[in-house]
Amino acid sequence: MFRRNNPSQAAFGFILITAVLDTLAFGLLVPVLPKLVLTLEGGDTTQAATLLGLFGTAWALMQFFASPVLGALSDRFGRRPVLLLSLAGLGLDYILMAVAPNVAWLFLGRLVSGVTSAGFPTAMAYVSDTTPPDARAKRFGQIGAAWSFGFIIGPALGGLLAGVDLRAPFWVAAGLCLLNAAYGFFILPESLPREKRSSFKWRNANVFGALALLHSTHILLGIALAMLFLRIGDNVNQAIVVLYVEQRYAWTNLQTGLMVATYGACSLLAQAFLVDPAVKILGHRGTFVLGLLSGVVAWTIYAFASEGWMYLLGIPFAGALGIAVPAMQSIAANAVDEQQHGKLQGALATIGAFGSIIAPILFTQVFNIGNALAGVPNSIGLPYMLAAALLVVALIIGWRAAKPQALKP
Repeated sequence: MFRRNNPSQAAFGFILITAVLDTLAFGLLVPVLPKLVLTLEGGDTTQAATLLGLFGTAWALMQFFASPVLGALSDRFGRRPVLLLSLAGLGLDYILMAVAPNVAWLFLGRLVSGVTSAGFPTAMAYVSDTTPPDARAKRFGQIGAAWSFGFIIGPALGGLLAGVDLRAPFWVAAGLCLLNAAYGFFILPESLPREKRSSFKWRNANVFGALALLHSTHILLGIALAMLFLRIGDNVNQAIVVLYVEQRYAWTNLQTGLMVATYGACSLLAQAFLVDPAVKILGHRGTFVLGLLSGVVAWTIYAFASEGWMYLLGIPFAGALGIAVPAMQSIAANAVDEQQHGKLQGALATIGAFGSIIAPILFTQVFNIGNALAGVPNSIGLPYMLAAALLVVALIIGWRAAKPQALKP
């Protein structure tokens, strides 16, 4: 029998599988979506690049608006139905994209994907419901590690499947999501008892309502602001890393791919094995500080590394940045009532989505500025210098907000 705060291994295993499949399905599309758009556009590279930028922004915007809605729905109707419907909806959406006859239908699929993927914070709320406060950081770290694992193997598998057929990765992603939804239907118990559920109000189930929750206490506001600066700074790699290492070190696609995989492996190991001992030794506050300091060291190395081997020295520190988020999520979860976990995780996901919207525009433009200042030493490293500064801001805000007395469960 499932008991709250003592979830069955099958239930938590389902959450881990969901994290893996969520990013695996997304990663499957990384190497094929640009090629599919290019094919549908008749080989027009310029038009395809513009559309891909629009696709990415639209996907992040849908997550930005949908995350607080789904979080509030899970507080009202329970985590189980929201999780299962999100997974099933994502699977059906991948089928839509697999058969999309033109770019318009593919774009519609990406919009729906942004909404259904926004159900992932409900999985984090599920963990908050079923895990004691002092163990939440460890669980969040394990989910983060599962997320990293899916993203490591997803692009490689997508590339292999694309060799068979360009739309094959969409069909595989659909099958994985639908199978996981069916599996969850049989083994996943509800984590939020009816007496703990809150009413659903549209004025709260939106971006402004989510921000109102984060503004309700000093610690939530501080953690939210720290999370925003962290998310923006952390996204510098996604925005410019391929262009950066190609231009500065003349790395090949294989070298870049191996570097990205190594970074993913370091992040996975840090989240899986460092979070729990770090929290036991340093506490939640010290753990996110250690993670952020590691990120500052990594981005500083990246900014000033004149040779490729110097850049590689920063990868373990970049991976250790991954321990900051689970600690911050745990601090925030411990600061709200149980019936608000869904709303909280939706709000934090909204913060993350907002950072994903800002970062690509910000860092690509700073990258261009650095190139324009070619005569200035290390000007090409400006994006990483800015990212390091943002992590310092996150550290200062988070340190001031997370006072020791606020962290007691």
